[in-house]
This record gives sequence, C-alpha cells and structure tokens, in this order.
Amino acid sequence: MQDEDLKAAWHALEARITRSDALQLAVLRETRLARARGHLRLFKAGHWLQCLLGLGLVALGVACWTRNPGVTGLLVAGIALHAFGLVNILGGITSLVLASRIDYGAPVLRIQRQLAALLRAYALNSTICGLPWWTMWVPVVVAVAGLGDVPSGNGTPAWIVWSLTLSTVGLVATAIYGLGHRRRILATADADARDCSDGADGIRRSRRVLAEIAEFEAR
Repeated sequence: MQDEDLKAAWHALEARITRSDALQLAVLRETRLARARGHLRLFKAGHWLQCLLGLGLVALGVACWTRNPGVTGLLVAGIALHAFGLVNILGGITSLVLASRIDYGAPVLRIQRQLAALLRAYALNSTICGLPWWTMWVPVVVAVAGLGDVPSGNGTPAWIVWSLTLSTVGLVATAIYGLGHRRRILATADADARDCSDGADGIRRSRRVLAEIAEFEAR
C-alpha cells in the first residue's frame, strides 16, 4: 500500500472515530440531561405545594386578624401568619421560576451555574420558610381558635399570650440556628444525596449528572 493510500485510510479511520465519539457524547448528553430534568420533578412538586400552603396561611391569617381587631394576640397571630404565608408563596415561586429557567440545551457549564443559583435560592427558602415550622404551628392553632367567637372586651386570653410568647422565643432560636443552616446546605452541594435529607437531593443528583457529562466531554 502506498503512503498516500495509508494516509487516506488513516484519516478515514480517524474521522470515523471522531463521528463515533460525537455520537456517543450526544447520546450520553441526551440521556443524562433527561435524568437531570427528572430529578427536579419532585423538587418542583414540593414547591407547588409550598405555594398552596402559603395561600392557605394567607387566607387563615386574614380571616383571623380581620375578625379580631380588638384582641391584640389574635391580631398579631393573624398578621404574622399573613406575612409568613406571603413569604412562603414568594419562596416557592422563586424556586419554581429558577427551576423552569434551566436551559438543558445550553452548554454544561451554564447549566451548572443555573443549578448552583437554584441551590442558593433553595437554601435561603429552606432557612426562612422551612425551619420555622417547628414553632409556627402555634400561631396556626391560635389563628384557628380566632375564627370562633372570642370576646374582645376582656383582652387577650392568657393561653394565647403564652402561646405567642413561646412561639416568639422559638423563632429567635430558629433565626440563630438558621445562620448556619444555609451554610450547611451549600457546603454539602456536591455530597452524596443519599446521605442528605435537607430537601436538596434532586438538585445534588442533577449536579452530579452534569459533572459526569463535563468529565466525558473533557476526555
């Protein structure tokens, strides 16, 4: 075989290998991105539920404080739930918008940045809306009680005062704890999702899938 024929055969083989690698990369990218998209479905469903919960809190809060303007404790509980409901709606919508804006047709680096922004938003949302629930159920109970007939001439009942006081102390403790909670979520951004139970598992799995694609592309 002459040198020209050998070179032509070598170039043909090289082109075939290049096409094969490109095809494998395209198939891997498509399947892996489908997995990454699937990992966020449960995440999105959870935040739709958060928005519905926020609407329920707003409705309960408004019903409480508008019915009891003369009972300070019920007024405070209703306004607090009203505000907390709005914050939950805002947090849920923000996460949903960021998740829906992820462009899976974009370069891997851009998708990774979008997932990082989603994780930061989730960490903030979890700190502000998720952590306080261990004590925010108390104002919910107070607000439900406020939907009944509560005499406004005798001031706030003692049990409501004590309930709201304990809830306030709990919120202060939650705020102190929350300073490190957000850092912990971000610090475990690339941790194995099986070892994490903070609700960001879907994001972490998606990030690992993107890392696999980036590693394959770098070969």
